[in-house]
Amino acid sequence: MNERDVFEYALLRVVPRVERGECFNAGVLVYCRAHSFVAARTHLDESKLLALDPDADVQGVRAALRAVEGVCAGGEAAGQAAHDDAGRRFRWLIAPRSTVVQPGPVHTGLTADPGAETERLLQLLVR
Repeated sequence: MNERDVFEYALLRVVPRVERGECFNAGVLVYCRAHSFVAARTHLDESKLLALDPDADVQGVRAALRAVEGVCAGGEAAGQAAHDDAGRRFRWLIAPRSTVVQPGPVHTGLTADPGAETERLLQLLVR
């Protein structure tokens, strides 16, 4: 039998015009304490972004999404969070913020493979 562990995840939402509150999913953050695992996978649908805000900074949004992936990856790409453990980086990334790229609420589940779960959630909830 496959041993399954608890994991947490949050969607990354793009909110092109914060004052309007319109958003769409552009990524997923996954954290599994048992595996010391944290990862983000993103996919920006430019047509959705530009439909909500024709003047949106597409490259800026892409850079923000890449920055989240970098923090999850750790090392130099994580900047100030480079030496934080996986859980601390996840908690920092899911903190509420009023920016164009925002985390959604945290949900939980069980998985035997957090990496595969990250890809499954990206396909199911983002693409």
